Amino acid sequence: MNIIYIHQYFLTPEQGGATRSYHLAKGLVEQGIGVEMISTHNKPFYDLKIIDGIRVHYLPVAYDQNYGFIKRIWAFYKFVLASKKWIKKLPRPDYLYITSTPLTTGLVGLWAKRKFALPYIFEVRDLWPDAPIQVGAIRNPFAKKLLYALEQRIYQQALKIVALSPGIADNIRKKCPQADLHIIPNFADTEIFKKEKKSEPLLEKYGLKNTLTITYSGAIGKVNAVEEILDLARIAKAQDLPFQFVVMGKGSKLPDLLNKAKKLHLENFHHIPFGSKRAVNEVLNQSDIAFISFDHLPVLKTNSPNKFFDAIATGKAIFVNHKGWVHDLVKHFQIGYYYNSKNPNDGIEKLKLLASEPHLLNEMQNNAKSLSEEYFTKEIAVSRLLFVLYPKKFGGRTTDEVYILTA
Repeated sequence: MNIIYIHQYFLTPEQGGATRSYHLAKGLVEQGIGVEMISTHNKPFYDLKIIDGIRVHYLPVAYDQNYGFIKRIWAFYKFVLASKKWIKKLPRPDYLYITSTPLTTGLVGLWAKRKFALPYIFEVRDLWPDAPIQVGAIRNPFAKKLLYALEQRIYQQALKIVALSPGIADNIRKKCPQADLHIIPNFADTEIFKKEKKSEPLLEKYGLKNTLTITYSGAIGKVNAVEEILDLARIAKAQDLPFQFVVMGKGSKLPDLLNKAKKLHLENFHHIPFGSKRAVNEVLNQSDIAFISFDHLPVLKTNSPNKFFDAIATGKAIFVNHKGWVHDLVKHFQIGYYYNSKNPNDGIEKLKLLASEPHLLNEMQNNAKSLSEEYFTKEIAVSRLLFVLYPKKFGGRTTDEVYILTA
C-alpha cells in the first residue's frame, strides 16, 4: 500500500505551525503504508529527507506570507508544474492524497486522473475560493467564476473528499451533493501538548507574571483579528486589573499589532516570537485562557483551527470571537465563553468572573482537556484517515460523530 501525499507547505513539530500532514503521514507509515510527501522549501535545489519514515521531496518553489497576489499565484502554479514532473518519477501509488490550501493543488489531481487514471482524495482545509473572495483578495468577476468552476470540478472528480469541519462539509455538499464526503477535524499531539502547572522558571523565561493570563498562539495575519485582544488589555489596564495578555506568533499584521500596543502603552501585553510546538506548549501552560479569533467573515466560521485543538489539549479555557463550529463546541462542552468584539467590557466581566471563581475556571479547563482526549487526538484522526483510504482493511471511528458533538 502506497500513497503520494501532496502538501505544498509540509511542516514538522520542530518547525512549528500546522503539522497535521506530518502526523497523518507518520500514522500511515506506522501502519505499513508507504508515503511519498511532495512539498516545497525556499532553497534553490531539490532535496529528499526521510522524516520518521516519510519520504519528503522538497521542491524548490519559494513562498512567503508577505508575497503579493500575483507572486503568490505564480508560486502556486510553479508547485503544480513541479509536482507533475515529480509524480512521473515515482512508483505508481494507490492514491494521491492532496491537501489544500491553495485550491490549485487540485490541478495535480485532475491531471493525474486524466493522464494516469490515478484516483485522488482531496482534503479541504479552508473553503477556496470563498475565503480569498470574502477577504477581498480576489475581486475580478471572471477570476471568481473561473475559480468556482475549478473548485466544483476538483470536487466532482475526486474519489473522496475529506473536510476539516462540519461547516466545510455542509458547504461542499451544497456544491457537490454526490461527493463521497468524510470529516477528519484538526487535532492535537497529546505527546507534546499536556496540561501542566505554571512554572516559575518558565514564567521568568517568557517574562510573564503568575496571574490570570489570556494567550493567542498562531498566525498574525489579515484574517486572524488578533488585534481584538488589545481591547481587553486596554480595558484591563484602565481598571487596574492584574491580568496579562500574550500573543505568540508571526505574520504580516504583527508590526501593526505591536505598534498599536505601544501607542496604547499596554504594559500588560506581551509578544512572544513564533516557536516550535514544544515552545507553544510551554507558553500555553503559563496561561489560563486561550484566545481564538478570526475576522468576522461567514467563511471563517467554518474553520478548524490548530490553535484551538492545541489549547484544549493543554486544558485551557477558551475565549472565541466568532460563532462557528468552534463556538458550538465551546458552548456545548462548557469550556469557555463567546467574546463579542463589539462589547469588550462584557469580555472583561467574564475574565473578572473567572479570576474570582477559580473553581469555575478549573472546571472549564478540565472539560477542555476531556474533550481533546475523547475526540481530537492524532490517533483518532489517523484511524479515520485509514478508514477513508482502505475501508476494507482498516476499521475506524465514524466521521459523522463530529456532527453529533454539537447537535
